[in-house]
Amino acid sequence: VFSSVVALKLYKHTDENNLSCEGPPMEIPGEFTNKLNLIYTYSVTFEEKNNIKWASRWDYILESMPHTNIQWFSIMNSLVIVLFLSGMVAMIILRTLHKDIARYNQIDSSEDAQEEFGWKLVHGDVFRPPRKGMLLSVFLGQGTQIFIMTFITLFLACLGFLSPANRGALMTCAVVLWVLLGTPAGYVSARMYKTFRGEKWKTNVLLTALLCPGIVFADFFIMNLILWVKGSSAAIPFGTLVAILAMWFGISVPLTFVGAYFGFKEKPIEHPVRTNQIPRQIPEQSFFTKPLPGIVMGGILPFGCIFIQLFFILNSIWSHQMYYMFGFLFLVFIILLITCSEATVLLCYFHLCAEDYHWWWRSFLTSSFTAVYLFIYAVHYFFSKLQITGTASTILYFGYTMIMVLIFFLFTGTIGFFACFWFVSKIYSVVKVD
Repeated sequence: VFSSVVALKLYKHTDENNLSCEGPPMEIPGEFTNKLNLIYTYSVTFEEKNNIKWASRWDYILESMPHTNIQWFSIMNSLVIVLFLSGMVAMIILRTLHKDIARYNQIDSSEDAQEEFGWKLVHGDVFRPPRKGMLLSVFLGQGTQIFIMTFITLFLACLGFLSPANRGALMTCAVVLWVLLGTPAGYVSARMYKTFRGEKWKTNVLLTALLCPGIVFADFFIMNLILWVKGSSAAIPFGTLVAILAMWFGISVPLTFVGAYFGFKEKPIEHPVRTNQIPRQIPEQSFFTKPLPGIVMGGILPFGCIFIQLFFILNSIWSHQMYYMFGFLFLVFIILLITCSEATVLLCYFHLCAEDYHWWWRSFLTSSFTAVYLFIYAVHYFFSKLQITGTASTILYFGYTMIMVLIFFLFTGTIGFFACFWFVSKIYSVVKVD
């Protein structure tokens, strides 16, 4: 038989000889001006309530918390950003692009193709493979793995399979899913690398399997080493670290190899237009169409959608508060997907109109710059909300924050890249090109 204590109340006795538990619960002041005398007694009354279900035993606490209103404000704030971006993208696709395509096709049919301008000019260079294509394909493979892992974890949490009371359940689920999702990472990385006309396929497979997980594990191991030295009970036992390594090299790496095998067997992704032999010269760019300002601006809107959720997540990690709003989090996750995609597509279109065809890396970095804002917010949170003084604690905070930032960098960058890839392929496939 399972029973659960669902409520505790504290009362102040005014008279030592006349003890009573009536009236409002006791209040403890934030600051003490003089001594506070407490008469300590306790009595236990077990009251059986069969109408309270096990799954909803914490509801009375959750209902008393004021955070729900803030959450709805956060969602409304994010939806306004999404509507603004969707309006901009819709305007570009329906009006500008429609006009452009009609005009370009008209020019072709009127045998006066001399006056090409705008994004059609760069059709012979837009699918030119990027520099450092190896690294980009590895990031995309890892980002796909993280995206699928996050989606499934949040979906299961929404359905109530992962209890907020069991803090380790979410992390365990995420790690197990990450290990089992090596195949999509290998496949995406290999397929993109082949599309970039890369030939060092062995290096690509090894980097996909080892680069980003290696950075995370090294960071995690250093953090754990500090905890061991300090003799903290939060340190992970050596056996668990060996088990994580065994899962990585015994399950994740072979699955990545399997995915890469199928990825390299596939044909490269076919582009709708041919690439010219000689690269076209890019004209002088204005300040706003230069790469860096575009990348910096691109991360602001996605971050605006998540920063309120981020506050609650950081509270649950560092201030030991319970995080239970997975429904809100899943909604924000979907909004983040849409915002990253739309912001990147928007900026990509402006750059192509300015005849700058280097969009591969820029599309990845535009949305992944959100991770830089996440880091800045984490620094602000550290100085404004936490009272951490020791060097070891500070290193731990920033060590774990860097893991979060790296994961978020790969995740958001991958979303932006594939949204842009789809957009560019789509617009060049409907234009008649000689």
